[in-house]
Amino acid sequence: MSINDPRWGRGSQNDDRNQEGKKPDTPPDLDELWRDMNQRLNRFFGGGGGRGSGMTPGRGASLGVAAVIAIVLFLWLISGFFIVQEGQTAVVTTFGKYSHKTGSGFNWRWPYPIQNQEIVNVQQVRTVEVGFRGNVRNKQTKESLMLTDDENIIDIQFAVQYMLSDPVKWLFNNRDQEEMVKQIAESSIREVVGKHKMDFVLYEDRAKVTADVKILMQQILDRYNSGARVANVTVQGVQPPEQVQAAFHDAVKAGQDRERQKNEGQAYANDVIPRARGAASRLMQEAEAYRSRVVANAQGDSARFKQVVSEYQKAPAVTRDRLYLDTMQQIFANTSKIMVDARTGNNLLYLPLDKLISQTAGSDASGKTAAAPGPTVTTAPLPNDVQQALEQRQRDSSRTREARDSRDREGR
Repeated sequence: MSINDPRWGRGSQNDDRNQEGKKPDTPPDLDELWRDMNQRLNRFFGGGGGRGSGMTPGRGASLGVAAVIAIVLFLWLISGFFIVQEGQTAVVTTFGKYSHKTGSGFNWRWPYPIQNQEIVNVQQVRTVEVGFRGNVRNKQTKESLMLTDDENIIDIQFAVQYMLSDPVKWLFNNRDQEEMVKQIAESSIREVVGKHKMDFVLYEDRAKVTADVKILMQQILDRYNSGARVANVTVQGVQPPEQVQAAFHDAVKAGQDRERQKNEGQAYANDVIPRARGAASRLMQEAEAYRSRVVANAQGDSARFKQVVSEYQKAPAVTRDRLYLDTMQQIFANTSKIMVDARTGNNLLYLPLDKLISQTAGSDASGKTAAAPGPTVTTAPLPNDVQQALEQRQRDSSRTREARDSRDREGR
């Protein structure tokens, strides 16, 4: 063959075989492929497949199929092993029906399609947001606007945190569990807000509102056999709608001013009323004391008058003189100047008792500063004419008393 021949180097034997056999473009024969695969399996499992082997081709093929089935069965069985992490629970179902629960660790169940498992995290704290998504500023007005008992609208956003208490109930008793919890939370908050006034929800007691929502949600979840337990209810924001916030703030300020004025009036009343009651009580006590004093004085005067009458009946003259002297003593005790009738030519003598008293007081003061510890009293000497007048007055008084006594004795 010449070198210039295009088939040079390809070999004449290969050309002869291609010419004797099938054409290169003809598809392979399926029977030939099957025989080739059986031979390879027989050689792999020790079947020999040669002329010296005693195993027939049909027996070798059966062993190969059995080995393949065994491998597939083994792989199918080991596919039933699964691992449950700490804090999780696996719910195993048999043909879609609940079978049992497994705890954390390495577990096995019958492979699919006989059994299947659903792993549930029972320690995860799940959150449902009502009235907002992710951030309080991202409001959902259809969920947040609610009507209060006094027919006012408020905008409230809150979040509910819950955990799973029974994974079996959570998986099989309700459909779309997250949406169910959200609807229960929204329904509960609307019921609680609808039972209270706007001021109570906004300012007075938010803690009571959240506590009531938590209790009501748990009751509804238990009624639905949801297998969930409410952990916490947190109010993120409560305010009036944005369209009426300015007017609402004005109304709040007016209410605060009203309360302030009421408190000031009450404080003034609390200050004035006790004082008035105290003054009235004091006046009553003073009047009662005055009445008691007047009555006691009147009774004392009456008793003294009766005693004087009894004594006057025994000795009229002596009693009259005594009364006269007592009366004059009372008069002179309150008088600083005295006019004395000396009965000598109807001349009146002036006694400067005020000056005498002042001199006596001055001498007493000087005596206290210069004398020993014991106080001393000094009296200024009276003038001679005054002394004589007083003596004459005493003599006249004694004669008048003797004459009166004599007349009384003659009258008796």
